[in-house]
Amino acid sequence: MDPSLCVILDREAAGGRSLPEILDAVIAGGCRLVQLREKAWPSGRLLPLAEALRDRCRRAGVTFIVNDRVDLAVVLDADGVHLGQDDLPPRAARLLLRPGMILGLSTHSVGQARAAQAEGAGYVAVGSMFVTRTKPDFELVGPDLVRKLRPEVHVPLIGIGGITPENVGEVIRAGADGVAAISAVCAAPDPAAATRRFLDAIREARGLTRPGRPL
Repeated sequence: MDPSLCVILDREAAGGRSLPEILDAVIAGGCRLVQLREKAWPSGRLLPLAEALRDRCRRAGVTFIVNDRVDLAVVLDADGVHLGQDDLPPRAARLLLRPGMILGLSTHSVGQARAAQAEGAGYVAVGSMFVTRTKPDFELVGPDLVRKLRPEVHVPLIGIGGITPENVGEVIRAGADGVAAISAVCAAPDPAAATRRFLDAIREARGLTRPGRPL
């Protein structure tokens, strides 16, 4: 898994545009990690769309993660699942996941991030980095939390929340291995160009820090 940029595909953020078309665009833009996020549709309704997205990712060699839905991730044979603080605890989720599946966790404090690593998270997401409309209830922790965690978190550390190509450098320079983006790509007029801008800004910021940490 390349943690540099995780594009989170979200129907609401996409504003009615086709998620498969957006996925094709972000893959063309260079993204190698994609997460499917759906808060409204039940798993049965989401399954056909999720299968189409998974198949596109497999053909392109892109890592495909499912947000929240452990059942759907298992049925799809996805590469992994991403859980929040109110979802199944990591130990319970591991009982359902097949060996080798990636388990990512959203965290919002030093204690939560430490616990995620101790419980075997494959990567730790930290947020919110900046104000975000997608997750308005996220506590604003900023890049300072990344700086605090970097010395002790030894799995990929991914910043999330309100990140754009213009501010992503702050998160990378703080010590993050990568970032996640929703609206800044899904709602962009040209998702492929937005993806390229993100990756260019990440590479530029890494010139002042260090290479990303592959998983």
